[in-house]
Amino acid sequence: MVQALAYRRVLLKLSGEALIGDQGYGIDARMLQYVANEIYDVQQLGGELALVIGGGNIMRGTDASSYGIERVTADYMGMLATVFNGLALQSAMEKIG
Repeated sequence: MVQALAYRRVLLKLSGEALIGDQGYGIDARMLQYVANEIYDVQQLGGELALVIGGGNIMRGTDASSYGIERVTADYMGMLATVFNGLALQSAMEKIG
């Protein structure tokens, strides 16, 4: 049975922690594939998604600054972590088609 979408356009904000899986940090390949498949399913139903993903699974600026890294530098590191996650998710989605 095909479900109807309540909204045609959605902004989806994913926490970086959504990609951790059972590991505790980093990117779990199974979780990455699961998230990509869920996004694909929504797209197949006709939904338009804009995606934003965090980087807390790799680096949090507040955590790094507590280790003596300057806060601005730590925030930059966190921003790069979001790019890592975005690239990983893009790759997983491209494999699906």
